[in-house]
Order: sequence, then structure tokens, then C-alpha cells
Amino acid sequence: MRYDNAEHFKKETGHKVNGAWYPRVTKILEIKSKPALQAFFKEVGSFAAAEDIKNKSAEEGTLIHATIQGVLSGRPTEIPDSVKASVLAVLKFNEQKKMNLHEGFIERPVWSARHRYSGTVDALATIDGKFGVLDIKTSTGFYPEYNLQTSAYVSALQEFEIKKLFGLTKSPETRWILRVDQQKKCQTCGSTLREKGGRLKIRSNWKSSGPKCFKDNHQWGEMAGEVELREFPYIYKDFRAFVAAKILWEWENDYWLKQIGYLK
Repeated sequence: MRYDNAEHFKKETGHKVNGAWYPRVTKILEIKSKPALQAFFKEVGSFAAAEDIKNKSAEEGTLIHATIQGVLSGRPTEIPDSVKASVLAVLKFNEQKKMNLHEGFIERPVWSARHRYSGTVDALATIDGKFGVLDIKTSTGFYPEYNLQTSAYVSALQEFEIKKLFGLTKSPETRWILRVDQQKKCQTCGSTLREKGGRLKIRSNWKSSGPKCFKDNHQWGEMAGEVELREFPYIYKDFRAFVAAKILWEWENDYWLKQIGYLK
């Protein structure tokens, strides 16, 4: 991305924390290669189309995050029709899992004074008797950068000054990714239809030995949500990789970081 000036760079890439500027975790991790994202850009055909889909997807992601955080924390929350299948799937899943989101620590800004970065935690939660960071993703799978992102949050919350400021009696001991999605399934061939950012994506069920459908002959069922929770208890290796990514990001943005006084 091109930046017009130092203020533009600061606005796009970081936050002010107690008078100091720190880069955002998610912006730092943009330095990591994402082959799936490159394939997506190629598939949609133009940068403008990709940006439009990305922006709409971000809006949808914000909506589903807010709705899930609301219902899991017990607040009266309206469930929009556009995300209803996902949210109902989460509620059903939670009848057994009993995820407890801690009020006051939902969408909570965090930062590391030691490593000088900032971010926003989706939630601090207690699950199966463990206390940790819960990150919600609206995706079809789990990606390595999720581990780097959440390791940065856990590490920041383990710093003494942050724990003291937040009133935490203990450090987060683990982290979870809650993957949430929704799609329709063809009742004939088992292919799936997923819509995100205004883009329809059909995935054929090639593994099935049953009947096949032509392109426009699918018999789509009702929208159905899917939920998957994975725990990643060990952060050391992931956090080392995050710090390495941060060093590379700083190298890439050396000019602007020196302009604003973050680097000497």
C-alpha cells in the first residue's frame, strides 16, 4: 500500500497507546505470504473487484463478530437474517461447550510495551475450565497467521503491567480459534454454495461417487451454519514467528517508521 505522508501511515497501520504509537498485529502480519489470497486476486480478475469483495467481507465479519459476542455474553442481541444460520449454529454448539465470555474483555484493545505492538482481542473466555484468548474467524479453514495473531495477544496479556492495568488475577493460559461459517448444500450432488462479500462460490463435491449436477442445475437446501473450535495451547514457537514477521515488517517500512520516530 502507498502512503501519502507520515500521518496517513500511522492511521492505516497502528494505534496510539498512552501517547505512544504502536503498529497493529494484523497489519504486521500482512507481510506474511498468503497463497490463498493471491489465488483469490487472480480468480476475481481485478484489484478493484477484489477490494470491493474484501471491504464487503469485512463489514459482514464485523456484523457476525458483534452478534456472536452479544449472544455468547448473554446480552439481548438482534440476530440479522444474513448471519442467522451461523449464529444459531454457535448457540447450539455452546449448549454443550459452555464457552463463557468475560464481560469487559470483549473487543478489548491490548498492547505489548515490551515488543511495541497493539491489537484488539475478540474476547477473553473460560472454556473447559481454562482461561484464555478466544478469536472468532469467519472462514472455511484454519490458517497459520491465526496462530501468530493470537500468540501476540496472549504474550501481551502475560506482561505484568498489562495484567495489572486490566485487573487480571492470572495470565491467559491458552487460546482458541472459533471458526464460524455458513453455506448451502446441493441436495443432489453434495456441492456447497457460499456467499461472502457479495461473491458466490460453488465448491463441487468431487469425492462423491453419486449423481453430478450441471452448472445451473443444483438443488440448494437451506442455509446451514457450521462451527469448529480448536485450542492452540503452546505459543512459544508461534510468538517467535510473530516477532520475526514484525522485524521483517519493520524492515519493509523502515522509511516511515523512522519518519514517525518509532525506529531510530
